[in-house]
Amino acid sequence: MALTLSIPARDAMVDALVDLIDGGVADAGYGAGVGYMTITDSGDTVLAELAMSATAFGAASSGTATAASISDDASADATGTAAKCKFYDSDDTLIFEGTVTATGGGGNVELVTTAITATQTVSITSLTVTMPAS
Repeated sequence: MALTLSIPARDAMVDALVDLIDGGVADAGYGAGVGYMTITDSGDTVLAELAMSATAFGAASSGTATAASISDDASADATGTAAKCKFYDSDDTLIFEGTVTATGGGGNVELVTTAITATQTVSITSLTVTMPAS
């Protein structure tokens, strides 16, 4: 029989995970306790870096936490094809990572296009993290 998680368990797990982004005491350029995300190519070259809000995610509901506002990267760092997203606390500690695809591609983060050009603006309009029931 497969393990099935209750909604309170799923909420607690998601909250514990996303709350780690709010941790850290060093200043990664955005202030102590303010995490950030990067978008990289498949070789881990950072294409864009975006600051999370001081409280990165709201409280989970039904196993899903929704990110507060994410600042645009007004000038992408490099040119390449987005493949990965990585989330860090302000001490530059990697918390979790996922995939990036074009809209409809099923990635953890979906962008209008995965082709990023240095100096272009990169925006994330919404982001959720979900703990599945099983």
